[in-house]
Amino acid sequence: MNPIEELVLNFQNLVAQVPEFVQPFIVLLAGAVPFIEGEGAAIIGVVGGILPIVAAIAAAVGNFLSVLVVVLLSSRARSAVLGRQSAHAVATVGGAAAVTTLEAPLAKPESKGRLRFKKWLDRFGVPGASILGPLAIPTQFTAAILIAGGTSRSWVLLWQGVAIALWTTVGTISVWLALQLVVSI
Repeated sequence: MNPIEELVLNFQNLVAQVPEFVQPFIVLLAGAVPFIEGEGAAIIGVVGGILPIVAAIAAAVGNFLSVLVVVLLSSRARSAVLGRQSAHAVATVGGAAAVTTLEAPLAKPESKGRLRFKKWLDRFGVPGASILGPLAIPTQFTAAILIAGGTSRSWVLLWQGVAIALWTTVGTISVWLALQLVVSI
């Protein structure tokens, strides 16, 4: 038995100690975590001995539910900020001739991942940014950026769902094939 087989079997024995009906729920919770997401959670589930289709569905659902929460919260926050800005957009002091405006504070430099994401958004639009976004930043961050930029909730949720399904499927099939080649399950 090679070291990888031994590692996989030990992990499967650990997962087997958890009741079978709870295992997909754990994968669902892992899918909701940024940076693990659907693809990472599905990989964990498949390596742990859960059926690949069950692991993929649970991971994708967990990831999509967390994106849904982020979209709803981001949308409410954006609406509140825009409502507040429109109420305080122009303050008049001393009549119509004197108008004072508020200056925005200096913004800190953007991260490499955010710059890469913005480049993809400009080039490929919401579908491309949603599908390519997970290569740079988590889907939850992608969704929040898209909502903050003014994209509709339904459009973001549609394309984030497509991206989650795509990347979770790719991750699940890849790890399943890799395990078939490396480990005799």
